[in-house]
Amino acid sequence: MKKSFILTALVIVIAIIVAYLYQHNKADNQKVVNVYSARKEELVRALFADFTNKTDIKVRYITGDDSQLLSRIENGGDADLFLTADAVNLILAESRGLLSKVDSKILKDSIPEQFRDNEDYWFGLTKRTRILVYNKDLINPNHLTTYEDLANPKWKGKILVSSSISPYNRSLIAFMIANHGFEKTKKWVTGIVNNMARKPSSGDTDQIDAAAAGEGGIAIVNSYYFARMLAKNKKSMEKLGIFFPNQKDKGAMVNISGAAVVKNAKNRENAILLLEFLVSKEAQELYAKENHEYPIVKDVEVSDILKSWGNYVQSDLPLKELEKHLLKAVMIADECKWR
Repeated sequence: MKKSFILTALVIVIAIIVAYLYQHNKADNQKVVNVYSARKEELVRALFADFTNKTDIKVRYITGDDSQLLSRIENGGDADLFLTADAVNLILAESRGLLSKVDSKILKDSIPEQFRDNEDYWFGLTKRTRILVYNKDLINPNHLTTYEDLANPKWKGKILVSSSISPYNRSLIAFMIANHGFEKTKKWVTGIVNNMARKPSSGDTDQIDAAAAGEGGIAIVNSYYFARMLAKNKKSMEKLGIFFPNQKDKGAMVNISGAAVVKNAKNRENAILLLEFLVSKEAQELYAKENHEYPIVKDVEVSDILKSWGNYVQSDLPLKELEKHLLKAVMIADECKWR
């Protein structure tokens, strides 16, 4: 009888412990959001820390290459939110069925329609412009005009640009197709390739360094790379100037960094809260000041460096339009040998 009582009591105690641990773990899981970020840790660390301080939701994140992260998601990775640069990467994730629709008034009210998916699968968080950075000793800025003019033979041996594999350049080619059609864009890419100062390699910062060293005269890069390099070492950038193309017609191409909730997110509500936090004034100011990116929302000041560049005419092409032309963009780059 005594043994039976002890056994029963032991079972009850174990049951209570198991129930407590289950509820404790469940509560912990409700305070977590898992992020797969193709943006570098130094660009997101402070934002995630602020979010945790405000909500008590812990952000667990890994950083890596877009293709690797998307592959992990496809193979059952535990991502709740996918964070990346360039609309191309978000469009590709959507086309592979990896994203979930988010119906959020905060996101729709904060983000201009041009910079988010029209079916609510992905959302822009910051803006960056595809600009020209030129060597003042080699290039007269009065001779710079448009993206189209970069294919002019007068710029032979002057163009510095990264590989066409870069999503930034795939977006730019798709942007040109949207504005000019397949054949005209193919001629343009051929002209760009003929005018390259060297074989495309590395990223945008390497093109800026090459322009400063005089290896070429004009670097096609994203605005925030140059702004960050100016902030770190203005003296080393003294030889360089900035030019916004197409100011007398369609405007300069504007792209985004952005994010999307993953289709099989286990912490979906937390992911949406984080996404909404990233378009808050506080987060947008941090993006602007620390990363020198253009805020996606209104009434947030840009950094002093971006402010010194002044206002400029932006293209009003919806980024969703790029989706129609991405495959053709890859085909053109391959055919014209923009490697």
